[in-house]
Amino acid sequence: MTQAPAKAPSRAPLLLRILLRTLTLAAVAITLGWVVQRSSALLDRDASPAGFARGMLHGAIMPMAMPNLLIGQDVTIYAPNNTGRLYKLGYAAGVNGCGLLFFGYFFWRVNRTRKELQAAA
Repeated sequence: MTQAPAKAPSRAPLLLRILLRTLTLAAVAITLGWVVQRSSALLDRDASPAGFARGMLHGAIMPMAMPNLLIGQDVTIYAPNNTGRLYKLGYAAGVNGCGLLFFGYFFWRVNRTRKELQAAA
């Protein structure tokens, strides 16, 4: 009895996954850009000195501000009128928290993909 030749894997699912990931990334980028723009505008309305909480918010939106800045939209990522050390501590906590979320997710995905490739081999 002869076996039928194995079918070559279809490229359609791979192309569909790439398209869906690209569209998802674009949707997330547009949404984050809009959120950064709106939150920056709302934070700029308050004339009182920025404290710890606003420092955390400014720190969290700082890494996401680059796309807005590249297309020419002004986004406030640091309040010159602040309370000093508490604002700076909040800013550092916001930047590090945002980095932890982004890089933690990125490295988790890389590790998961590596394990899947090793299991398939």
